[in-house]
Amino acid sequence: MTDTGCLSIIVLGASGDLAKKKTFPALFHLHCQGFIQSHNVHIFGYARSKMSDNDLRDRIHGYLTPCKGFEKTHKENLSKFLQLIKYISGPYDVDEGFVSLDKEICAYEMSKDTTGGPSRRLFYFALPPSVYPSVSKMIKSFCMTKSDVGGWTRIIVEKPFGRDLESAEELSTQIGQLFNESQIYRIDHYLGKELVQNLLVLRFGNRLFLPLWNYANIASVQIVFKEDFGTEGRGGYFDQYGIIRDILQNHLLQVLCLVAMEKPVSLNPEHIRDEKLKVLESMLPIIDEEVVIGQYEGYKDDSTIPKDSNTPTFATVVLRIHNERWDGVPFILKAGKSLNSKEAEIRVQFKDVPGDIFNASKKVGRNELVIRLQPSEAIYMKLTVKEPGLEMKTIQSELDLSYRQRYEDVVIPEAYERLILDTIHGDQQHFVRRDELKAAWEIFTPLLHKIDRKEIRSVSYKPGSRGPIEADKLAEMVGYVQTHGYRWKAPTLSSIKNQGRN
Repeated sequence: MTDTGCLSIIVLGASGDLAKKKTFPALFHLHCQGFIQSHNVHIFGYARSKMSDNDLRDRIHGYLTPCKGFEKTHKENLSKFLQLIKYISGPYDVDEGFVSLDKEICAYEMSKDTTGGPSRRLFYFALPPSVYPSVSKMIKSFCMTKSDVGGWTRIIVEKPFGRDLESAEELSTQIGQLFNESQIYRIDHYLGKELVQNLLVLRFGNRLFLPLWNYANIASVQIVFKEDFGTEGRGGYFDQYGIIRDILQNHLLQVLCLVAMEKPVSLNPEHIRDEKLKVLESMLPIIDEEVVIGQYEGYKDDSTIPKDSNTPTFATVVLRIHNERWDGVPFILKAGKSLNSKEAEIRVQFKDVPGDIFNASKKVGRNELVIRLQPSEAIYMKLTVKEPGLEMKTIQSELDLSYRQRYEDVVIPEAYERLILDTIHGDQQHFVRRDELKAAWEIFTPLLHKIDRKEIRSVSYKPGSRGPIEADKLAEMVGYVQTHGYRWKAPTLSSIKNQGRN
């Protein structure tokens, strides 16, 4: 690590699902890779549940899977990591618990020789947003770092950050009165994904794409998130938010910004976030005719979901950017649960070839640049080529960069690992700034209120399908051309092992 001195990482909500499934495993993998050193880092869990240190260690033990490349030392790493964890029980709105937490952190800091650097405190909010204000007040009052020079206190807050523009702004104001913007890290784990992080390099590091990346060449951009399972016991929680608040307003919209933004002045985090904000502020209002929402059959069989629920488990929304580069290009955001596959990808579809002598665009489909975010990470370009043989027949094939094949021995870090490490290093590039958050809610709040008032109603779709047929019709209506008879295949492990040394 480049930083020196004591680092205390405090996981608030340590007994919850997010902490055990995401936060602690990410911290463990950072520890295995040497980014969190045992000699100057300690991890504190804080929650209302009455537990001992060993109870928390036992609770998370099964989720701390071997880190790739460190399988042989897994037991040793696991033992060392678990010993870094201490648990404190207490409420989220009472002084006593946070006084005890601060006392434990101070005891750890005093036990270390801090002459090599100041003490630093990182608070991870693995909590429901309803308690963010009270927890923030407690931290500000009782748990700030005691180092006068060089020390810091930072907080990582999870989505959902509000339900609409008004509630998000209220929450931002409450936290902003206690911490300045440089201390607040609004985490969107999609910004930590390897292929999302590659977008800036792909776009601005390759001469090939610079002249093509505009309305004159691109017919549409589709950003897709699909899950092949439903709410699975979380129906009551999910029904409070729905797929638009859960996925479109944050994850997919952030990806859209990276696809559509202008080249920043530099890689300075603020320069990048400035360009993302410009994209959001250039959005035209969403029109009802370019929205399809749906619910999968059986969604309301869950007893925790109201029988008259209109909450969408599927949504396709067309966004349009009113600027010189993207005038007229539809950005189609699509997300859904209980669909026919589990994947997330970006599809940049190019316009038909002018004067196409092969008539290939209509026969085999358009050129597409596909960036597959998960699973089987890949970047591939769908191209028209001649089918092998004596006849002049065209088919669609691909130029393919499949990460499992090309980078077989490279460890691709999990998004949470990267973002926690960025927070420790004070790099806010991959976090959402307050003005970005506000602009994002301004785009979606009018639509969400119409759905809440049931002015736009969810249509039914079958589990395991592509979603409502109306969504495919909408994509076709705004200009997306579906390719039939072609499907990209992820390389299998056997194909990777059998490939030559060329």
